[in-house]
Amino acid sequence: MEPSTYAVDPRPTGPPWRVWAEVGEELAARQGVYRPVYAVSFGSREKVVIAPGDSRSMALIIEKCEGYCRGVDGRAGPNLACEGCGRAVATRMDDCGMWQTVWLEPDAVVRRSSGLPAGPPRGWDDLERAEHRVPPVEPDGSWSRRWEAAVGVALAHLVVATEGGPVTLPAGPVAELLGHAVGRYLPAGPGARSVRLAGPGTHPPRPRPDVLLVPRHPRTGAPWRPPGDAGAVVPLDSGVWAYLARPGETSPMPASGVLPKGVLRDDYPLPPRPWCPLRPHHGAFECTLTGLPAVRSFRLRRYSDEYGLPIV
Repeated sequence: MEPSTYAVDPRPTGPPWRVWAEVGEELAARQGVYRPVYAVSFGSREKVVIAPGDSRSMALIIEKCEGYCRGVDGRAGPNLACEGCGRAVATRMDDCGMWQTVWLEPDAVVRRSSGLPAGPPRGWDDLERAEHRVPPVEPDGSWSRRWEAAVGVALAHLVVATEGGPVTLPAGPVAELLGHAVGRYLPAGPGARSVRLAGPGTHPPRPRPDVLLVPRHPRTGAPWRPPGDAGAVVPLDSGVWAYLARPGETSPMPASGVLPKGVLRDDYPLPPRPWCPLRPHHGAFECTLTGLPAVRSFRLRRYSDEYGLPIV
């Protein structure tokens, strides 16, 4: 999470957990789980996630700070207590392979105004800003973790939209950056469905492709849709979508140092190249697919068997 931002998860998360064999398909579906998993969460709904740096007046509950390596993973439930009353109010997540977060228990916290003026509301216009675009490669040359998670989520929606069938991607950044990832989760073959980018500020593709790859709203997370369009769409992180749709300036970088001010170099900086193709976060893919009701269809049950998706 970025500083001074928060998000709300409508699904139940965290302990207590109950194994699938005990819960059954019908009760699991009420919890938002639509394919067999090892255990189903019966934790709180509407938990609020914030950046750890935004938390205040909370202390770790030492006996609940379990984790896999050298951090905490929240397996024992809330591990942060209010310094004033001692009540468990939040869960700190900070273990290997996890993003650092603090999850506030909805029934243990109260929303209060800071008294500061609210900033401008985030909207589709944000996608036009250069700083909204998320580059696919980190400064150290590795793939962006946000890209890996975002592509994993989008692929789960793409599998549902195509019922696990083949697709064709548009030439350019989409095929170059996502082609390998799509090939890992969808087969090749005849009858492929077309996938194209679409979103605010772009010309809608004509004729309408089978699936539109669209951005999520920067604030609400709702997928963008063309007016009056009821066709299949696959939502994508708005920062990732903005990079694919508007890769930005590619002219030479301004000179510094020995060259006079305003002079442009005539050589282009080489873009960073990771040593392997982009691989989506498999956990994000499985978790998203598990939470989509359509995964219970006959075709997608067969897809799960063919691709050997484990019971997680």
